[in-house]
Amino acid sequence: MHESCPRLIGDIGATHARWGWQAHAGAPIKQVQVRPCAASASLQASALEYLATHGLGRPCASAIGIATPVTGDEVRMTNHPWRFSIKELERALGVDRCLVINDFTALAMALPVLGPRDLRAVGGGRSVAGAPFGLLGPGTGLGVSGMLPLPGGQFLPLSGEGGHVTLAATDEWEAAVVALLRQRFGHVSAERVLSGAGLVNLYDALSTLEGPRPRELQPHQVTQAAIDGSDRCCVQALRLFARFLGNVAGNLALTLGARGGVYVGGGIVPSLGAAFDGEAFRAGFEDKGRFAGYLADVPTWVITAPTPALLGAARALELMPG
Repeated sequence: MHESCPRLIGDIGATHARWGWQAHAGAPIKQVQVRPCAASASLQASALEYLATHGLGRPCASAIGIATPVTGDEVRMTNHPWRFSIKELERALGVDRCLVINDFTALAMALPVLGPRDLRAVGGGRSVAGAPFGLLGPGTGLGVSGMLPLPGGQFLPLSGEGGHVTLAATDEWEAAVVALLRQRFGHVSAERVLSGAGLVNLYDALSTLEGPRPRELQPHQVTQAAIDGSDRCCVQALRLFARFLGNVAGNLALTLGARGGVYVGGGIVPSLGAAFDGEAFRAGFEDKGRFAGYLADVPTWVITAPTPALLGAARALELMPG
């Protein structure tokens, strides 16, 4: 694959497909477009529609981060009906190489090159040079990844499904919420509360526990009612969301030894801005008994860059052999 050839870069979630064009290796990603997944019959159709819309020619390579495990040629999305063969997609796009990786693996690849303007610190702590990073982010689902240091100053991105770990309660209030969700879902994963649908699940559970009868709300209605203070259960749901997110982030930091810091991305938290309850998040993050002091020293950031996973997918094309 020649480094001077153009590349099609994609970041595919369950709700939106983000596409961009890179003129050559290392070039800025331009002509970024966000397309609803529901507007296209398939991933292939979405990609070809993007190319046609912008009058772009055939790329020589493509790198795509997608919100699902990628374990072989056949890819099936977890929270969306799209499914495809990587080899068939490669032929349809006419590219010499089509790299498809998990979307949070792609986002993790961007972490080493994000600058201060791309991040908003939440809480204290100081990054330890050469230590692992953690990464998680609620959106339609909950993505989890990280970066492990390698000799020579490089990092190895992780590809896993940490969003589906079992959610743990830390007090009686959380336990009551989890118990209600267990009645409804059986297994209560972190994603059951740390996602768009999870915000609604939290609101429903809190309304059931405290009354009145829950209304039928969409995720953006829960967040808006929490921000303007018009619904007490929505306010509590957003605060509990932040605390549960901190709890899961703290578990990730301990598991990876992520003294380099933990990053929060995804579609929800960055869009909340100042409405994200950083105190509740850090309280959940540090509430680990004897290791509270350890976690107090670990910095956490919200990723504010607009399309960092596109940058990470482009870097993966350079750094991952294929």
